[in-house]
Amino acid sequence: MSIRHGLLALLERGQMYGYQLRAAFEESTGSTWPLNIGQVYTTLSRLERDGLVRSLPESEAGQRPYEITDAGRADLALWFATPISRTDRPRDELAIKLALALTTPGVDVRSVVQTQRTATMRTLQELTRLKYSSDSPADLPWRLVLDAMVFQAEAEVRWLDHCESSLVRHRPPVAGPAPLSEAVGHSGEEARR
Repeated sequence: MSIRHGLLALLERGQMYGYQLRAAFEESTGSTWPLNIGQVYTTLSRLERDGLVRSLPESEAGQRPYEITDAGRADLALWFATPISRTDRPRDELAIKLALALTTPGVDVRSVVQTQRTATMRTLQELTRLKYSSDSPADLPWRLVLDAMVFQAEAEVRWLDHCESSLVRHRPPVAGPAPLSEAVGHSGEEARR
């Protein structure tokens, strides 16, 4: 999720200052994505620079609220209307890690897969426990985020199973003796003479 669009969505509810935005963001996502206050203010500065939010005068308590602009509303509406593309998502670090493990001498790829599976299964159990810890209608946004995380963890376990079965079938090329032409430094034609 884009922090930029998350903050715009929260400001659509009404004016808020940085700490309120952080708290509302974490509440909306069930604290599954902790947000650093520095990220909030950096993003607000960019949004203001881009004309998507405007800062308001400081309150007596010294807090500066922000509000969404019409341009911000248009940007937010476009974000909600645009599907997320797989190419827009960050690189899959696990897939890259396994690909590199396969090509790095001395790495026990099966151990890498098993270690990841164990960690993912622990995460899946914890997410499932959290999912059933509350059934309040107010917790629906949080439960939907948890559901997405559960489905992602389940998919990762299935993919790791696939990787493991592929490893069983994988036969790395065996380095054999070099052909005669390479061994003596001649072309095949010269070697036959």
